[in-house]
Amino acid sequence: MKYIIYARKSTDEEDRQVLSIDSQINELKEFAAKEKLEIAASLCEAKTAKEPGRIIFDQMLKDIESGRADGILAWHPDRLARNPIDGGKVIYLVDTGKIKSLKFPTFWFDDTPQGKFMLNIAFGQSKYYIDNLSENVKRGIRQKLRRGEFPGWAPTGYLNDLKTHTIVLDAKKHKAIKKIFELYSTGDYPLESLIAVLNDFGLKTRTGKSFTPSMVQNILKNSFYYGAIKHNNELYQASHEPIITKKLFDKCQEVMAGRGKKKQRLVHNFAFTGLMTCGVCGCAITAESQKGYTYYRCTKKKGSCNQKYTREENLVSQFKDSIQKVSLPDDWADKMLNRLKTEKYQTEQSSSTLVSSLKAKIIDVDDKLDKLLDSHLENVIDKDEYVAKKKKFINQKIDFEEKIKDISDKGNNWLEQMRDFILDAKTIKKVAQEGDLQKIRQSIKKVGSNFILKDKKFYFTAHMGWRVTAQSAAFTNWQGR
Repeated sequence: MKYIIYARKSTDEEDRQVLSIDSQINELKEFAAKEKLEIAASLCEAKTAKEPGRIIFDQMLKDIESGRADGILAWHPDRLARNPIDGGKVIYLVDTGKIKSLKFPTFWFDDTPQGKFMLNIAFGQSKYYIDNLSENVKRGIRQKLRRGEFPGWAPTGYLNDLKTHTIVLDAKKHKAIKKIFELYSTGDYPLESLIAVLNDFGLKTRTGKSFTPSMVQNILKNSFYYGAIKHNNELYQASHEPIITKKLFDKCQEVMAGRGKKKQRLVHNFAFTGLMTCGVCGCAITAESQKGYTYYRCTKKKGSCNQKYTREENLVSQFKDSIQKVSLPDDWADKMLNRLKTEKYQTEQSSSTLVSSLKAKIIDVDDKLDKLLDSHLENVIDKDEYVAKKKKFINQKIDFEEKIKDISDKGNNWLEQMRDFILDAKTIKKVAQEGDLQKIRQSIKKVGSNFILKDKKFYFTAHMGWRVTAQSAAFTNWQGR
């Protein structure tokens, strides 16, 4: 009688007590020598037996049907099958006499009704073990999600803390993730330019390669970064520290949706395309490179236009001059900031009232979530409706919590907005001094709108606050003369 040794180990099963494939082969060969069994072949397979489809296992059964061997030697019946189809095949071949002997060092089998009955039980126990293991894993995942814990490897920007079994911020990488969200939300940065930002921070994939545009897009679409876990299309509020706010996340989704409808304009990455229109015909201003220089001109899509090319250096000089004009002198800004500090205390009482109102809204949302779950469990609403409404309520709750945090951190009132504006007006002149073209573009968009290029001159309408600073700066310069 010839036997085929069959050894199997599955990497996706949590049965670590089972010997490795090499150990199984060695043990089975020693058993064969001890029992004086003739071995026709030794087969091994690294694949789960939870479902049919094992190539080597199926080939072994074909070899037995063809008469190459008439017995199987395995460590335990669960190495042969953990699903009813493969188990049934083995039992059928035993019934038809194709398999004349089954040998297991850890399990007794004899080709008798009692022996086949016990083999059936062994296969059934193996199936039960897998099903029970799967259900326990799913139950554990659901429990983790209810606690706001992510059941998997932390996304880029976070680390798995193996001691506390929690997810924490990566000290360096989370700054890069926040940066690409902030840049993308402006609408001025394509995915390719965000890859360069990640490279500057030294971020690589788990395999040590650079990120691809699709990987960056997946990061920008991941709700995990604002504190919500999406699992099986259902949203759960997370317990980890968010990297960005939901407001910033939503802004990025708007930019992404807009780009999905039409081609991105910054194909050649010219710093100021898409910013200005022609002051004569109203067409867009485009750019091109000639002999090492960048020139901006009217697209002339409406017909002939007498406007000539403008060198980028000339435009940058005008941009810098405009930025300088709207900046505040340091001494003025410092006096205004000190005044705001004295005003802040008087407004804290109104902030506490607002916080109380937001906390009441959070309690109301929690109550709605409880009622929603009850309705789902009682089959009043179906799964799809439950998931959709749950997502809406959780996002509302995160919005309220972010507003409370915003008030606690810096005060959600006009004083803080004024403080931010004064700081911008004080520091914006540094942008002109540094000369970073993308930062200059962002600064120009921050201070004004309706950007026009006419006769090589740049014109724009300053926003109200910046108009005041420009007038103040002009008054200061006049006094200096």
